[in-house]
Amino acid sequence: MSTALIILAAGQGTRMKSEKPKVLHEVAGAALLEHAMRSGAVLSPARTVVVAGHGVDEVRGAVLDIDPDVDVVLQEEQLGTAHAVAQAKPPLDGFEGDVIVLYGDTPFIRPETIAAMAEARKSHAVVVLGFEPADPGRYGRLVMNGDELDRIVEYKDAGEAERAIGLCNSGVIAAEATLLFDLISEIDNENASGEYYLTDVVGLARARGLSAGVVICDEDETLGVNSRADLACAEAAFQARARADALDNGVTLTAPETVFFAFDTVIGRDSVVEPNVIFGPGVTVESGAHIRAFSHLEGCHVSRGAVVGPFARLRPGAELSENVRVGNFVEVKNAQVAEGAKINHLTYIGDATIGAAANIGAGTVTCNYDGVFKHRTEIGARAFIGSDTMLVAPVRVGEDAMTASGSVITGNVPDGALALGRARQENKAGLARKLMDRLRAEKAKRKGI
Repeated sequence: MSTALIILAAGQGTRMKSEKPKVLHEVAGAALLEHAMRSGAVLSPARTVVVAGHGVDEVRGAVLDIDPDVDVVLQEEQLGTAHAVAQAKPPLDGFEGDVIVLYGDTPFIRPETIAAMAEARKSHAVVVLGFEPADPGRYGRLVMNGDELDRIVEYKDAGEAERAIGLCNSGVIAAEATLLFDLISEIDNENASGEYYLTDVVGLARARGLSAGVVICDEDETLGVNSRADLACAEAAFQARARADALDNGVTLTAPETVFFAFDTVIGRDSVVEPNVIFGPGVTVESGAHIRAFSHLEGCHVSRGAVVGPFARLRPGAELSENVRVGNFVEVKNAQVAEGAKINHLTYIGDATIGAAANIGAGTVTCNYDGVFKHRTEIGARAFIGSDTMLVAPVRVGEDAMTASGSVITGNVPDGALALGRARQENKAGLARKLMDRLRAEKAKRKGI
């Protein structure tokens, strides 16, 4: 049976104290909403509908950047979760299959948990995701009748006995699409909040003699984000999980608490990551690589045996082949570095191709931008670039070629050639002393004024 996702993302999030819609605030380099979409992707949904409210245009733009096939609908008034889900009915008109309702501000529900809910739908008309928190607080309570879910009671409407129940409602629910919208049409707002509760579908389903079940997840999966403090807690929770996963998968983290991962970071086993390394989105590090301290990587690929850092920066489009060395205070952007090449010190390599076993001397800069356009630099295999060389792109340095230290290279260098692009040195005898004596005299004169 096909599945559709409805992701509720209409909340303004006033406690965030932000002009940005709450669901667009980021954890691990991705919007909260994207985390929810990625969790639901385990089901390969046939349709996805995001229900937006505050900042709908921003939300729509962000969603379309992630997946242009997702529908975004507007909930003009926030009248409760059932009312929000009802806004998704028009784009799902005629859809035959299950619907799972997720929340854009609850980013950490595991794909495995969502898959378990889809499996439980084979046995129950309605399935709810529950959890047992250390402090049930003001969560809605799941009232069970044996193995069946009898009803959900919101905290405001719960009696003393119901508030003593430890099994709580996450808000995530699954049901067949036609049934879900039919049940929602019967929901009223006669409750303490005056809202249309999605949770009422359970009681309505049971009144029809239909079964309802519960899938239980860990409390940390249900963490919601409503404030900057919650956002910080969510980031910490994500990083703790990502670090644990990396260690379990055979990655050495010498100081795990100082390493920060993005939502899509991939690191192969037997890699070593030293302290204070930050991974932005889009990074893949193959097995056996070594990322040294205080390095920052984003949008790049690091192959087996490569060493990066310390204090290195790899920007989007950086592709390091096997056994490449990128050393301290080196920045690489949109450049392909072939096997065994070395870029060890104080260098910028942008919009470039570096050949196998080439050596890039300290202080080298590929001058790739003319103020309007970017231009490429090509450095051949086994080329030796002397320290403090300025490579003014577009330019090519051939295989086995060399540039002299301090050169400004503006033309192509043939294979095997040595290029010198600097003024001839002249020594003026005694001129340094005369110049310094004159400057000191001028300084003394000015002090006497």
